[in-house]
Amino acid sequence: MNILIQLGHPAHFHLYKNTIKNLQRDGHHVYILIKTKDILEQLLKDAGLPYVNIYTTVRKNSKFAIIKAVSTRLWRIAKFTLSHHIDLLTGSSTEIAQVGWLLRRHSVILGEDDAAIVPEFVALAKPVMDSYLTPVACNMGKLENRVTKYRGYQKLAYLHPNCFTPDQSIAAKYVDIDKPFFILRFTKLRAYHDLHAAATGITTKIAQHIITMLESHGRVYITSERELEPEFEKYRLSINPLDIHHVLSYCSLYIGDSQSMAVESALLGVPNIRFNDFVGKIGVLDELENKYHLTNGIPASNPEMLYKRLEEMLLSPDLKATYQERRKSMLEEVIDVNAFYTWFFENYPESKRIMKENPDYQLNFK
Repeated sequence: MNILIQLGHPAHFHLYKNTIKNLQRDGHHVYILIKTKDILEQLLKDAGLPYVNIYTTVRKNSKFAIIKAVSTRLWRIAKFTLSHHIDLLTGSSTEIAQVGWLLRRHSVILGEDDAAIVPEFVALAKPVMDSYLTPVACNMGKLENRVTKYRGYQKLAYLHPNCFTPDQSIAAKYVDIDKPFFILRFTKLRAYHDLHAAATGITTKIAQHIITMLESHGRVYITSERELEPEFEKYRLSINPLDIHHVLSYCSLYIGDSQSMAVESALLGVPNIRFNDFVGKIGVLDELENKYHLTNGIPASNPEMLYKRLEEMLLSPDLKATYQERRKSMLEEVIDVNAFYTWFFENYPESKRIMKENPDYQLNFK
C-alpha cells in the first residue's frame, strides 16, 4: 500500500517511528508529512526518515491564524494524497479524517485524549471519521460507539519491552547512572487541550521549592519546553532528544507538569509525580494511577500536597524496585501496541471489522 502518515508534534514521531519501520519492512510505501513544530524536524533527520514539510510557518495563536493554517494543510494533504495515490491516511489530527472523507480514502486516527478534553476535535471528527484507535481507558463520549479500543497505551508503541530496552551506555553520556538523579519537566501548557482547560502547572516558586527538597538526595536535571529562568539554567539537561527515554529509565524520580512524560515514566516503571489541572480528568492517567499505582497526580491548586507526597516518596525504601514490580503487572495485561498498529494498518478495513466482532483478537499481539 501507499500509506501517508501525518506528524504534527514531536510526540507523534515517537508514536509512529517503530510502526513506520515495520510497514517499510513489509514492503509498503510510507510517506511522512509534517508541519514545523518544535524539534519534530530534527528528530526525523536524526532518525534518517525522509519527510515532506507541508507547513513551514510557525503560526500565531489567533483564530484567524489557526483557520488559515488548517485550511492550507488540508489542501496540501489532499493534493499529496492524489498525486501519490495514497491508499491509507493516518495521524492524530482531524485533517486526516477530513481529507480521507473528501477523497474517499481510508483513514485511521490515533488518539489518547478523552472526549471532554478535546471537544473541538470531537465536533470536527465525528461527521467525517473513518476509524479511530484509542486505549480502553479513554472515555470518548459521543464517539464511544464509533471507536476501536485496545488494551494498552499509545506510548507503549515505543516503550514496550518488545521495542525498547534502556541502554546504560547511552544514558551514561548525560548522567551518572550509578548515583540518584531526578528529572523535572516544565511545559508551556499551550496545546489546544491545555488552552481549553486554562491549564496551570509548576511555577517558578514551586520549582525552587522542589529543587531544594531534591538536592540533598541526588542530582537535579531540568528539561523544559518553556524558556527557563536564569536561576534554573545550571540544571538544564542538554541531550539528543532521541536519547531521552534511556536517561529517563535510570531516573530515581520524575516530577513535572507534562502529561506525556508522566505516562512515559509510568510505563518505564519510574516513580513520578505530575502537577497540573488535569488530575482526575484523563482516563489513561487515571487508570495508570488507580489500577496500577504507577503515577501520582497532584492538582495545581495544592502545592502543599505536592511537597508532602514528594517527601514521602523520597523517604520510601526501594521505591524504584516497587514501581518496577508494578510495571511488570501492567505489562502482563496490555498488548504490544506497535505490533497491533502494524497489523491494523496493513489489514485495514478488514482489521476494523475483526476488532468489532472479536475485540479479544488483539491478544494475539502480546
